[in-house]
Amino acid sequence: MGASDADLEAVFRAEHGRVVAALARRFGDLDLAEDATGEALVVATETWRDEGLPPNPGGWLTTTATRRALDRLRREGRRDDKHAEAQMITDPTPPLPTGPVEDDRLRLVFTCCHPALAPEHRVALTLRLLGGLTVAEIAAAFLVPETTMAQRITRSKQKIARAGIPYRIPSAQDLPARLDAVLAVLYLVFNEGYLGSSGQAQRTDLTSEAIRLARQLREMVAGTPSLGAQPEVDGLLALMLLVEARAATRVSEGRLVPLDEQDRTRWDAALVEEGHRLVRGCLALGRPGRYQLQAAVNAVHTDALDASLTEWGQVVQLYDQLLALTRSPVVALNRAVAVAEVEGPEAALALVDPLGLEGYHAWHATRADLLRRLDRPAEARAAYDAAIGLAGSEEERAFLVGRRDALRDPTTT
Repeated sequence: MGASDADLEAVFRAEHGRVVAALARRFGDLDLAEDATGEALVVATETWRDEGLPPNPGGWLTTTATRRALDRLRREGRRDDKHAEAQMITDPTPPLPTGPVEDDRLRLVFTCCHPALAPEHRVALTLRLLGGLTVAEIAAAFLVPETTMAQRITRSKQKIARAGIPYRIPSAQDLPARLDAVLAVLYLVFNEGYLGSSGQAQRTDLTSEAIRLARQLREMVAGTPSLGAQPEVDGLLALMLLVEARAATRVSEGRLVPLDEQDRTRWDAALVEEGHRLVRGCLALGRPGRYQLQAAVNAVHTDALDASLTEWGQVVQLYDQLLALTRSPVVALNRAVAVAEVEGPEAALALVDPLGLEGYHAWHATRADLLRRLDRPAEARAAYDAAIGLAGSEEERAFLVGRRDALRDPTTT
């Protein structure tokens, strides 16, 4: 029985980053690795639709992509030693030093996070190569035209090639210059999987991969004594775990379920406990950072057995610290949501309106909810409409439509 489109999509999403990373390690050429992987995916689509999935789809794709890459190198005259070419298919020895972690995909992240690349280029390139997102999906996540994003990704790969940036984790003395960038990229990869700007409520392949890489990074840091304690690494992992713990309750019957309505008995208790343990360890060091503080906010939420028991005052205090660090209007928006629970919706609305995040659906959704609670249905309806138009997933749109349609008709008494 042939593989369905859904089966193919699931395999491709799961294996794309692994195959690209393996080829990048072997050939040291990101363009070649990505192109050969793309060709292997085309062959797989044609073959597996008729024959079904092989026992090891990832191995099949890696072997096929490697052969395609070798074919291209032969055609271009870039390999003279045919024996070496044959060896490259089976020889597991990497062509470049790999650094302290034997993980192809983490090395790929470090390559994408080279200081020579602009921060927005690092994230876009990682999402393309590691996550297998299309250029259109990445452009939507960054709110830029598709052509702009395509140029950005192409320029990033060209810069890596021209600069001869090695495909390896940097040495211990180089790590501090890259660590913040790697954390930022993993955070945004996780967010892309969690928030689903590509049209899905959650991309579990991206969230799972971000968590796996965060664990690898934590092991690498622990094995590099010269780095010392890096609580932001633990903070990021804790944040991911505490968010992932709620994944099973986020969507019900095609509709997003807000935090206060989720069935907390279905949260993953093991992930919650691990996340709390990491947060406690971070806070004991007394060096709060953006990921630690976000993790602490989520720890407060996941510590409450019922939404009514949430320590909202503590959440506001944590957002105060986070806002002082980041000066981010999105953080200010999240803080206002907590303020609404402490001081009421009117006080929160006074904080939200000046933020002016007109292009951000959550700003409109927050305004809509506050206006609803203030019994201003006409204004709330307009805000819901704006949020619906900007929402990234069908599940979120369904939730917002339901809230909007439940508003009192302002023309009736």
